[in-house]
Amino acid sequence: MSDRRKRRRLFRHVMVPVDLSDRNERALRTALTLAREAGSRVTLFHVIQGVAGLAPGELEEFYRLLVQRSERKLREVARSFTSKGVEVSTQVRIGEPAAEIVRATLREAVDLVVMGSHKVKPGRRERSWGTTSYKVGIFCQCPILLVK
Repeated sequence: MSDRRKRRRLFRHVMVPVDLSDRNERALRTALTLAREAGSRVTLFHVIQGVAGLAPGELEEFYRLLVQRSERKLREVARSFTSKGVEVSTQVRIGEPAAEIVRATLREAVDLVVMGSHKVKPGRRERSWGTTSYKVGIFCQCPILLVK
């Protein structure tokens, strides 16, 4: 069996959670390179932070507009993958980002999560414990590649 076929078996489905800011660029480039080399399919995943304490439906129109805007932006990002021959899909969810990412990895049979992470300052490590990337790293059952 060739090395290329072995790599394909390792990461068939890669998820890239993005917050739609410019900070995702390195993670997206890394995921694109990895997916091209391994023949992986990619899911670009965005979570709109839910507002706690409100009855369902109170912000329905607000969320509908946010979902539409997010889907449009994800489609734009997806073009860089399709133009390189990588199969890509997009998903937008509403909720708590880390929980939604972990749930999606299980539901979608994700083999690898590639996500951005900020650098931790040596004297302030405790502030990083509450980040989305930290929570995903702790609770996710598949490998995580953090890109700084």
